[in-house]
Amino acid sequence: MQLKDLVRVFVKGGIISPGDFLKIILVAEKLGADHLHFGSRQDILFSAKEKSKEILDSTFNSISTDYEINTFSHQNISSSYVAQDIMPGKKWLASHVYHYVLDSFTYKPALRINIVDSSQSLVPLFTGQINFIASSQENYWYVYLRFKRIQRTPYQMPLLVYSEDLSKVAQSIEDINFIDSDWSYQDLFTYLTDNVKMNTQPVTEDMLLPEPHFPYYEGINRLPDGKYWLGLYWRNNNFKISTLKAMMERCIYTEVGKVSLTPWKSFIIKGISEKDRIGWEKLMGKFGMNLRHSSLEMNWHLPALDNEALDLKIFLVRELDQQDVSTYGLTFTIKTTSDITLFTSVVIEKNPIGESGNETYNLLYSKNFNPNLNEYFVYASEVDKSVLPALILELSLVYYESLNEEPVTSAKVKSIVDNLSKDLYQCNSCQTVYDSEYGDSMGGIAPGTAFQNLPKEYTCPTCGKGKEEYYKM
Repeated sequence: MQLKDLVRVFVKGGIISPGDFLKIILVAEKLGADHLHFGSRQDILFSAKEKSKEILDSTFNSISTDYEINTFSHQNISSSYVAQDIMPGKKWLASHVYHYVLDSFTYKPALRINIVDSSQSLVPLFTGQINFIASSQENYWYVYLRFKRIQRTPYQMPLLVYSEDLSKVAQSIEDINFIDSDWSYQDLFTYLTDNVKMNTQPVTEDMLLPEPHFPYYEGINRLPDGKYWLGLYWRNNNFKISTLKAMMERCIYTEVGKVSLTPWKSFIIKGISEKDRIGWEKLMGKFGMNLRHSSLEMNWHLPALDNEALDLKIFLVRELDQQDVSTYGLTFTIKTTSDITLFTSVVIEKNPIGESGNETYNLLYSKNFNPNLNEYFVYASEVDKSVLPALILELSLVYYESLNEEPVTSAKVKSIVDNLSKDLYQCNSCQTVYDSEYGDSMGGIAPGTAFQNLPKEYTCPTCGKGKEEYYKM
């Protein structure tokens, strides 16, 4: 190991116990790290200053967790377990199903694998090369393959695969080295059906994509069972070792069983008891951990440890905040290199610096502002950094205009609206109402005659008072 080697810890499915997390924190501290970082594949990263691979091996073997140093030749399995109980989901996809599926992956994947519920919108669906997406049929999953970055629509296998067979499918694809072969997706499908023993069902209905509205996932929030979940975010993705250590110690002390990492450089603690809630709030206050970041700055995907992208994000968030711009429901990616998978609704893409030496950017947005559709359109190209906030404001207005609004169906509301639009006048003397829709047949006034068009000699049919005695209702 060399000075400041980057250690990447694979947290399978983004699920880790507080005890194991604490061991990772302690070994990172022992190797000279001051901070931990989270990756977009729900993994943990830290910079090690000391030369001791033995310490890493002994620690990670004890918690059955894999790691890499600088090489990044393998991938963490991403899952939507983090959204369990805090967002809508398939009823059959309970916590134990996630654990069962993840435990079946006994090898170290070199491919990106997603295990996700299509009902939630916190974890993206198609950022993997192999994407297993829960269907409505219990314990059966859609299989979507996406091995080419330029591929807009993932290839969908025409069969649903049973939970216990997902790892076999994924490992078979790795074993034949499909990514470097000249096989088509149809060739691969034929190979799997001929050579892999798996329980399947035919696909009988299209998968429904979740609404693109991105959830707010920070702070202390109530769970359906009366306990609480705590979402924690730090704007520069530099989580202090001392703060994380105190959090994991408190998790262990209060018997919180799991910590879940998000793809958004943040994490969630579930199962906090009512009696422990105030203690958590005090702990956050002690370490200056803000629990009230706006969605304006939380919904950003940046490459890990990319200071250029972070500086641009800080600039844009500051400018948008000054203009009181709402970006609720939108998500953003800053793309400074080609080696990044897009899974947000808006992309700020840096262009290569040309002969002029000026930095320019492209602004893109996903089809229907839904990042799961994997199709992006250019809104503006080769613009200066200073223009980006105004363009994002314009684009956010386009987004809100595109939202489908449900028509008013309430009979009571409709009645109020209709009455407000009517031409109604009432006699001040006897309360008789003149409605222009019906006119006054006894007085020879035809239906549809506005009150202003009544003859000067018009009188109330009930009390005989003149037109001047009427007032507008």
